[in-house]
Amino acid sequence: MSATAGSGGSVTVEVAGRTLQLSNLDKVLWPEAGLSKRWLLSYYADVAGTILPHLAERPLTLHRFPDGVDGSHWYQTRAPAHPPWVRTVRLHYPRTGKTFDACVVSDAATLLWAANLGAVELHPFLARTDALDRPTALVFDLDPGWPATIVDCSRVALRLRDLLVELGLAPLVKTSGAKGLHLYVPLDGSHTYDQTKAFAHAVARAVARDLPELVVDRMKLAVREGKVFIDWTQNDPGKSTVVAYSLRAGGVPTVSTPVLWEEVEACLSRGKSGTLVFTADDVRARIDDLGDVFQAAANPGMPLPVIAT
Repeated sequence: MSATAGSGGSVTVEVAGRTLQLSNLDKVLWPEAGLSKRWLLSYYADVAGTILPHLAERPLTLHRFPDGVDGSHWYQTRAPAHPPWVRTVRLHYPRTGKTFDACVVSDAATLLWAANLGAVELHPFLARTDALDRPTALVFDLDPGWPATIVDCSRVALRLRDLLVELGLAPLVKTSGAKGLHLYVPLDGSHTYDQTKAFAHAVARAVARDLPELVVDRMKLAVREGKVFIDWTQNDPGKSTVVAYSLRAGGVPTVSTPVLWEEVEACLSRGKSGTLVFTADDVRARIDDLGDVFQAAANPGMPLPVIAT
């Protein structure tokens, strides 16, 4: 990547033959941490080779914070104004009749273009552009209701893992980058969203029966206090989930970080002192040491088994 300095904290860069204007580089996006847009762009440039396989050929929702994490923000699936080399894909929602184009981030130039818009968080869809009705992953979002913690999420994640392995599947796990954990099961792309959503609901319901004192599979807030909600509803054609290695927009930036199952077990074994929180520097070091432990999520997986519901 080559760069030419401009005025007002801007720079023109060449990324793989694409010319990109990066602006307001000194704007502070994380006031508590004193981190700027320059820092945001540097992070995504550093991890581009690792994050791009998890974004490639998928419609993307941008969670934009143009004035920083304490300012106004919104989720944007409809593609904003973009250079001609930014790819898009047409999405259609039969339930609402809406049709619009979404961005597709498959290369480093487009990744930095999105980050320059203040897209702190990147949320791809579960299906690829060549088969938008066929998700290539099953997702379980483990969301702890206070005073439940990441330790409780770890216990639930391990029970989910064991059940999925018994069914012949190979689940992966990452932190949400916020309070909880995400389990991903790579699929072969042969199923509809109706099938994957029904399967995810059946699995969540089974774990809720096994651990009724800790787990709920219903979204209603009144039943979630002190428990872990297994959100199976993410398996929907209209929803997107934060990608592995994405920054999150807390007061101090953390990262949705793939972890080893041994790390989840260790978090549980530490009890109240257990934690799974990773910074951008942590993630850079982990990539250097471990590579992409979430790589299987970007590759074809297995078909869903048939289970009794």
